[in-house]
Amino acid sequence: MKVTTTLVKGRVHYVGVNDTTKHLFENLWVLPYGVSYNSYLIADDKVALVDTVDARMFSEYLTKIRQVIGERPIDYLIINHMEPDHSGAIKLIRQYYPQITIVGNKQTFGMIEGFYGIYDNRLVVKDGETLDLGHHKLTFHLTPMVHWPETMMTYDATEQILFSGDAFGCFGALAGAYMDTNMDTTPYWDEMIRYYACIVGKYGEPVQRALKKLSGLSLQVIASTHGPVWTEEITRVVGVYDRLSRYEPDRDGVLIIYGSMYGNTERMAEVIAAQLSADGIKDICVHPVSTSDISDILKDVFRYKYILLGSPTYNGEIFPAVESVMHKIAARQVKNRTFGFFGSYSWAGAAVKKMKAFAEANNWQLIGDPVEMKHAMTPEIEEQCKRLADATAQR
Repeated sequence: MKVTTTLVKGRVHYVGVNDTTKHLFENLWVLPYGVSYNSYLIADDKVALVDTVDARMFSEYLTKIRQVIGERPIDYLIINHMEPDHSGAIKLIRQYYPQITIVGNKQTFGMIEGFYGIYDNRLVVKDGETLDLGHHKLTFHLTPMVHWPETMMTYDATEQILFSGDAFGCFGALAGAYMDTNMDTTPYWDEMIRYYACIVGKYGEPVQRALKKLSGLSLQVIASTHGPVWTEEITRVVGVYDRLSRYEPDRDGVLIIYGSMYGNTERMAEVIAAQLSADGIKDICVHPVSTSDISDILKDVFRYKYILLGSPTYNGEIFPAVESVMHKIAARQVKNRTFGFFGSYSWAGAAVKKMKAFAEANNWQLIGDPVEMKHAMTPEIEEQCKRLADATAQR
């Protein structure tokens, strides 16, 4: 029988936990496959714990720690990121290891004081400073706004492991294995894009700065706080984050997002989609805002270059669910998209004007002529919808 191991590399062990009961991450984003909270234990001459887990999972977490080090004390707790899903067990860890020294940067400790009322036993590190555990030599790299102001990454030069915090993470609990070498990673790639779009998407420039800063490091392992521990797939993982943070799409098809109250705007979307297909476009993704999850819509906004948006006018404004999508896209500062739009109204049109303003505010390139329909579909409006589809296909 094969013995279960927690070893990552050298003297580094995986002590993370799975959360398969949480329905919404940050009480916003659906978790159809759960999520992992990854933590790492370096059992060296000095013992260091890298990040913690959600406080609800502490009992299982403590058991995993003790299975690795028994009754040995933990000398250091390194906090790369202060969100409570990673820092939530700090006070509990201190109860069991009262002499532990917490390692973080100046911003980290402002948050530790605020969240947990802890003021003592701390080591404040600056960018580039090091910590010697005996065999493992750690260096700290500050990466602010990836995606909180205190975020940093810890590099183990001995084993070439990057403890990357939330960077390079993804949704999805780990099914038995925690290393990419021991699993089928297929389900995690879409979850990585969805995670990035929802959680990190606004911070493309800070992510680019971090990638440049870390580009000189030799990496054998990326140990993120969510998702698999990456070894064989490091080049692909870094490539995904590089592309997404440059807002570069990887799908050359057409994304159609629309809202509809009574089916009239939906009919416009269907005519456009059918004409795109007739024009030879095979990759057509359609999201009705009232039934598609917002995290899936945002994921595809990051993936597709060509976006068509449709909305009815609602009480003299744009349809609220469409407005919400527009707000979330704008908040993520998505760049370099090509955009067309269409809408309907009953007595006073506003949606088309709002969508035009949205495109201009985001500096998106426009496709064809917008289509505005009063009441219901007519042969003339159908032709206009087809022309919008033709203009999109020609791009």
